[in-house]
Amino acid sequence: AGNTTKIHLAVDGCGLPVEFEITGGDVNDCSVAPELIAKLPDAQAIVADKGYDSECIREQIIKKGARAVIPRKRNSLKGNADMDWGLYRYRHLVENAFPRLKQYRAIATRYDKLKRNYESMVAIACGYLWLPM
Repeated sequence: AGNTTKIHLAVDGCGLPVEFEITGGDVNDCSVAPELIAKLPDAQAIVADKGYDSECIREQIIKKGARAVIPRKRNSLKGNADMDWGLYRYRHLVENAFPRLKQYRAIATRYDKLKRNYESMVAIACGYLWLPM
């Protein structure tokens, strides 16, 4: 789990982590999304950023019975006319979850050599976020 390790995180409507994936820094977000989306519980909408803009990801979300709230990239031919920007504003919940995870030094510094050890620390930190405090 090198210094460029990425945490792909999914949170619920309250900003609590429900699923995550650990990948190398050189892995594209779109390549990890299908695995992450398949593990998610049922939801009315799935909100993601432009890094997850892909038609196959949108189709997978629709097959799960949810609404895909993902802005299209600037070079897209379809544009964002059908985008629900009010719902997209809730994407800050996942962005706010990262600083809460990084309060734990083992996650912020990424000193673990093995992916399984780093995944374990992230899982423990996610569990702590669920505790009522």
